[in-house]
Amino acid sequence: MKNEVFLDIVESVNLLMSSKGSVLRCDVTGKILMKCFLSGMPDLKLGLNDKIGLEKESQVKARPTKSGKTIELDDVTFHQCVNLTRFNSEKTVSFVPPDGEFELMKYRITEGVNLPFRVLPTIKELGRTRMEVNVKVKSVFGAKMFALGVVVKVPVPKQTAKTSFQVTSGRAKYNASIDCIVWKIRKFPGQTEPTMSAEVELISTMGEKKSWTRPPIQMEFQVPMFTASGLRVRFLKVWEKSGYNTVEWVRYITKAGSYEVRC
Repeated sequence: MKNEVFLDIVESVNLLMSSKGSVLRCDVTGKILMKCFLSGMPDLKLGLNDKIGLEKESQVKARPTKSGKTIELDDVTFHQCVNLTRFNSEKTVSFVPPDGEFELMKYRITEGVNLPFRVLPTIKELGRTRMEVNVKVKSVFGAKMFALGVVVKVPVPKQTAKTSFQVTSGRAKYNASIDCIVWKIRKFPGQTEPTMSAEVELISTMGEKKSWTRPPIQMEFQVPMFTASGLRVRFLKVWEKSGYNTVEWVRYITKAGSYEVRC
């Protein structure tokens, strides 16, 4: 049997941004999932680039991360297999893993969030029966990375009669059941900024014009090999008395939680 450890860092990023681009609310919830296929009773030690983990590590001259960045984790909870005494004294996550898949730890961060996307909307109401909608979405992550399954839902009024679009990437269509233009980009490269322009014709309504309360633009996405928190695995060590070799696999993924931009 091959001795292997699979470690997934899975994060959800939540955002509420104003139409002018200022962050009103933002946080990341994350979890570390593990799947271990190891013989015997191995001892595992995990080092992360969080602040609590690095203060002690620096005393034993541990190599800093490539970026040298440390992050501060809030609300950390561990699986019952983690040795909390050793965590409190050494500031590393030490544990004897249970068989199969389990959640090693959960955490939250509220400071220094790396937002994967910035959304820049402009909506012009041209009289009672016409609107112009322009949305630019800028991917802030590295140029060699891709986001997958990107969906941008741009709200339009209920009385929309007709829409026409131009997109520089992906496809857009009007969905009357949710009163939104739905813009989908299957594979979205980093450091790019595609745009969607739409002309919206509205049904002319008699009487007084009610002002339209604009709901926020919503986004869905997944960005593999990216963490919105900046969390990184610095090392994963396996000790077992027979001294066998192990193969460790580490993956990162950031998904949209509630990712909204007012327009």
